Amino acid sequence: MLKVGLTGGIGSGKSVVAKVFEKLGVKIYYADIEAKKFLFSEDILRKLKNRFGDKAVVDSKPNTKFIASIVFNDDKELDWLNNQIHPLVAEDFENWAIKNSSEDYIIHEAAIIFESGFFKNFDKIITVSANVDERIHRVIKRDNVDVEDVLNRMTKQYSDSQREQLSDYVIFNNDKDAILDKILKIHFELKCL
Repeated sequence: MLKVGLTGGIGSGKSVVAKVFEKLGVKIYYADIEAKKFLFSEDILRKLKNRFGDKAVVDSKPNTKFIASIVFNDDKELDWLNNQIHPLVAEDFENWAIKNSSEDYIIHEAAIIFESGFFKNFDKIITVSANVDERIHRVIKRDNVDVEDVLNRMTKQYSDSQREQLSDYVIFNNDKDAILDKILKIHFELKCL
């Protein structure tokens, strides 16, 4: 079984690409979704409250807007948060991969595969890229945030060109790009490896 990383910057459309692979029968581990689940664990909630104060946890839930306002403006705090969550996600993914070991290949979808160093755990990497203006527009529409928030988050991630250079496959996902043929080509290639 091949372990494949699927990544792309915020607003690139990597989740859309993942859904297409999923429709093709590929098992997808959505790391960003799983990471958010870990935020609700008692241990992490306690750590968040200790680190960021009472506003970090409201009604036994993480105050994600408040936490984001801190971590996306302070690299040290972002590193701290990632160091709490990433080991949990890595362990969870390995357990999930074992359960799906009969597959030809599986995909781990995550925004910061390279930044976290997790790329070393994959046999192949697929990057989804899109032009910056399109990415900004998508995120503003999806998350109801302003341009400044999106640009700030983008600065915390590798650029498209950095990811592209480190990847085995690149899917360009601008509105005018036809991505299905590219996904199918990658899919059949991975099934044959």
